[in-house]
Amino acid sequence: MSTKEAKKEITDLTSKINYYNEQYYMNHTSEISDYEFDKLLERLIQLEEEYPELKLEDSPSQRVGGTITKEFPSVKHDYPMLSLSNSYDKEDLEEFDKRIKKNIGNEFTYVCELKFDGVAISLKYENGILKQGITRGDGYQGDDITANIKTIRSIPLKIKGEHTPSRFEVRGEVFMPKSVFEQLNIEISEENKKRELDGKKSLPILANPRNTTSGTLKMQNSSIVSKRKLDCYLYGLIGEELEIHSHSKALEQLKIWGFNIFPSYKVCENLQGVFEFIGEWEEKRKTLPLETDGMVIKVNEYESQQLLGTTAKSPRWAIAYKYKAETAKTILETVTFQVGRTGAVTPVANLKPVVLSGTTVKRASLHNANEMERLDLYLGDKVYVEKGGEIIPKVTGVDISYRKEKKLIKAHFTESCPSCHSPLFKVPDEAVHYCLNSASCKPQISGKIEHFISRKAMNIDSIGSETIKEMLELDIIKNVADLYYIKKEDLEKISRFKKKSIENTLLGIEKSKEKPFEKVLFALGIRFVGETVAEKLAHHYKSIDKIISTSIEDLIEVRDIGKRIAESVHDFFRVTENIELIERLKNAGLNFTLSESLYELNGVEGKLKEKSFVVSGVFENFEREELKDLIKREGGKVLSSVSKKTDFIIAGENMGESKRTKALQLGVEIISEKDFVKLLD
Repeated sequence: MSTKEAKKEITDLTSKINYYNEQYYMNHTSEISDYEFDKLLERLIQLEEEYPELKLEDSPSQRVGGTITKEFPSVKHDYPMLSLSNSYDKEDLEEFDKRIKKNIGNEFTYVCELKFDGVAISLKYENGILKQGITRGDGYQGDDITANIKTIRSIPLKIKGEHTPSRFEVRGEVFMPKSVFEQLNIEISEENKKRELDGKKSLPILANPRNTTSGTLKMQNSSIVSKRKLDCYLYGLIGEELEIHSHSKALEQLKIWGFNIFPSYKVCENLQGVFEFIGEWEEKRKTLPLETDGMVIKVNEYESQQLLGTTAKSPRWAIAYKYKAETAKTILETVTFQVGRTGAVTPVANLKPVVLSGTTVKRASLHNANEMERLDLYLGDKVYVEKGGEIIPKVTGVDISYRKEKKLIKAHFTESCPSCHSPLFKVPDEAVHYCLNSASCKPQISGKIEHFISRKAMNIDSIGSETIKEMLELDIIKNVADLYYIKKEDLEKISRFKKKSIENTLLGIEKSKEKPFEKVLFALGIRFVGETVAEKLAHHYKSIDKIISTSIEDLIEVRDIGKRIAESVHDFFRVTENIELIERLKNAGLNFTLSESLYELNGVEGKLKEKSFVVSGVFENFEREELKDLIKREGGKVLSSVSKKTDFIIAGENMGESKRTKALQLGVEIISEKDFVKLLD
């Protein structure tokens, strides 16, 4: 084939693929089968590999991904991406309307658009070609994620039409459809079954579509992003050469150019029209294939927007109206009780299944005995259930009128542990009841072992929660110390365990013996002793024996150790079973003394002496805890939050946006994993 023939075929294939893409993603029409479409794409990719000089900048082959991005460079926004002020009732909107009229009079209209729960994005186009996709970041600069943005089929790589501005910017919201999110979690569940068989740690189930979208956009491999089928609605157009005078006209122009615009927006002549549109979508929005949490109301005319201006954080010409958290009414069937690793007993409402915010809710938290008493619950009550923050279900009230028709039984808080039936103990001035039988109460034992092996503690990632339950059932272990005395023949009793998973488990247990004293102390699960407290105690006393022998008064003298923590630590080491457990762990080879080299280096001779770090995100060559340990070994300090005292933030993939924003405000230097290694060198 000649170059001329190849060029013609590439042009024809590009035209066809773009057409079928538009029909499928914009007009929801499939004109050819997936197999036929894939064959066209495969042929295009083949020709582009053979004739790389003919590959077009807007080639649809970019939708497949394949670019590996090690870093996402920061890019300053040409126009700030400000956040919106929020309102939660109609009175707020009335105040907003009054302020607008006071400043510019009555000659304006509003545009109402649904507020989608996704990730804000800015797209820069030059000569009709997509050049850059940038995250919102702190509003003034964001991350360049262009390779990942190009995998989203509904975002044009080249806009349609002629006589377009040489440069313009489009704003929108990237989201993951509910169906894609649900399928991802099904796939993760299936993968976890295989990992359990291989003795590998389970992958976490994804929390919600919004967080999953955010994490996906910062993935380093764009081919994985492509498979996640993200989508995008565009809602803003900015540029110096635009001859458009209102927001509604901008939306019409974006649609003409081939952008994916949510069709149900409305121009309203007054606030009454806004209220009607809000009411129209309150229920209808729940049928959409993506998450929504409100409505955005904007002054339509650009001249009026300019007169109103902006504050440092948000435009004065726009506001977000948030719908109230969805509430459903259903029957309280029973109340059961769960036991945590500390022995805390939590009541749970078991409900007649009800659909709430797109998911079926069967259980909801009742928090504690005080909350049960406040609600005055009876079995068979009609209760109101709400999703706190649209995520966690909770019982918020009772429909008393329904109770009059029925004879119902009062729901009482249990007096004994639901697992081992030991009497419960309530600490004065606390709302929580505890089971004190920590030695033989199975949920407590299971919870303690899960905490002990967790990533921030001993990090034995070859054991999962299901394996722990089976080990307890088969009597292979009774406590955390038993883990270090497991033999190969013990693990062979677990039906799902094959040779490889047995090797991984034994290797993971052995490797955990290298963990430093402060990690071991945290892993013991002493009440109120988190990572930071464990570290302070380890560095102050330097050995477990000194902690065991100290008094409550002495413990309180340690910086940041209050009376409640001191009493909890002191009481833990007065229990014979706990001392016996520690002796067995000592004999197994765990570290119960602070390493002298670590102690000497910490704050004295290390390369990072007197430097403070915040570690945020996911890293390529280190676990986050490994980075923290390395900082401490080299004399540096690890902080949990960004402040004026912070010298550096080590930023990994999916770094917290709030940390990034605060760092930029305070002038704290943000460095990559690679930069950190250079610091050490």
